[in-house]
Amino acid sequence: MAPSPDIRFEAFTPEHFVLIAGFLVVCLALVVLGRSHRGTAAEVRFRRAYALLIPCVTVPMQVLQLLPGDYDVGTSLPLQLCDLAWIAAIVALWTRHWAATALVYFWGLTLTVQGILTPSLSELFPDPRYFMFWGMHFFTVWAAVYLTFGLGVRPSWRSYRVTVAVTAVWAVIVMVFNSLVGTNYGYLNRKPAVGTLLDLFGPWPGYVVAEIALVAGVWALMTWPWTRSARGDGVPAPDAPATARAQEAPSRPKRGT
Repeated sequence: MAPSPDIRFEAFTPEHFVLIAGFLVVCLALVVLGRSHRGTAAEVRFRRAYALLIPCVTVPMQVLQLLPGDYDVGTSLPLQLCDLAWIAAIVALWTRHWAATALVYFWGLTLTVQGILTPSLSELFPDPRYFMFWGMHFFTVWAAVYLTFGLGVRPSWRSYRVTVAVTAVWAVIVMVFNSLVGTNYGYLNRKPAVGTLLDLFGPWPGYVVAEIALVAGVWALMTWPWTRSARGDGVPAPDAPATARAQEAPSRPKRGT
């Protein structure tokens, strides 16, 4: 049975602040842990165990949303970027691939964090959906923090471009789906019924263009310090050509000399 629309989780209450405090403590712990076992067999074991843990929380949540009592074509399908972010987190944790890590970093530390700060949650403790909602959001952001700040998988301008391109493709696909089915995933086809920051950007499609430009700008600011730090530390930036990397590699003495 669907929850009553009058019952909702209230943001910025003591319960919410306790959740955020616990979330931040785990973030710090994961940074310390990642730096302590970076490059070891323990890192691989932990990453892959973490990758397997995420679907244990997210898959049941998705199944629940598809059950007849909960299904709503406008909200139940996994078409939001937060839904794609936890999938990217699994791939990133299992493989440590730079592209998957970039998606988790940019999506997780902006869009998923927004879900933590301003949750849209109808279920209260101890409903299973309550734990699934927070687990999905927390595990995604924790993965981004662990991979980036703990293991040092740095974003680059190449990963920034890939994330922007993937997000643009998602926006086009979802916008077409919304038009065909009458849904509004991502608020790409119309603004929410309640007042939001999107109201500042004018009518559709202007607000979509403005939103994309704003997000791309924020992601660029999230990329710049990492690339600047890499160069300042004498470490070749992830986008550096192979020749530049080779020039910075230490020379080895020839045999027989």
